[in-house]
Amino acid sequence: MTKKLLFILVLSLVFSLKSKAQHKSISPSDVVPFQVTVEKSIYKGKNALALQIKGEANGDNTLAILKDIEFHNGVIETTICGQPLANAGETARGFVGIAFRAALDASKMEVFYLRPTNGRANDQLRRNHSSQYISIPGYPWEKLRKETPGQYEAYVDILPAEWIKIKIVVKDETAKLYVNGAAQPTLIVNDLKQGKDIRGSIGLWIGPGTLGHFTDVKVTKED
Repeated sequence: MTKKLLFILVLSLVFSLKSKAQHKSISPSDVVPFQVTVEKSIYKGKNALALQIKGEANGDNTLAILKDIEFHNGVIETTICGQPLANAGETARGFVGIAFRAALDASKMEVFYLRPTNGRANDQLRRNHSSQYISIPGYPWEKLRKETPGQYEAYVDILPAEWIKIKIVVKDETAKLYVNGAAQPTLIVNDLKQGKDIRGSIGLWIGPGTLGHFTDVKVTKED
């Protein structure tokens, strides 16, 4: 192995640190939840963690942060699934994604997330909002869409209640989101709002009215 440090968190199987053959089953105790509940689940044949927002959320820092990771540049790969809860409002989209460079107190982070119900909507404008970048604090989707429409969101063919593979490649102030093994990124951000130097953990992120599932998380650190 080169200077890269390989962190593998396989939610369906084991949790491995660095190159040592130390393994343990992953569970809700391996994450720190913020405004969400976290439970073990078997979903569509995969062992996973299931997340829901707990009560009324305050802001967009609704996630479970993985313990014992410090990430700056590298690659995050995972399989996620989002769907609106049965009692969710009409604006629910099954918001589900990954936070990176996340502060351990959830006060700061970058986020890529998906809106699975938009992927095959009959409304083209909704389709154009299938994937999204936000940055906490200071850059919710509403602000980004109003001030720079179309720059931080894009179309991608996805469905609710189905597993979706994503890959996030991060280098300094740039991050790229790849979906379902595509050779080209769905969304590119060349000006990460929290700056190029911050470090932090990885978070399993959901939005309002969502039941989210997460499995097979692999984090490769490049510095």
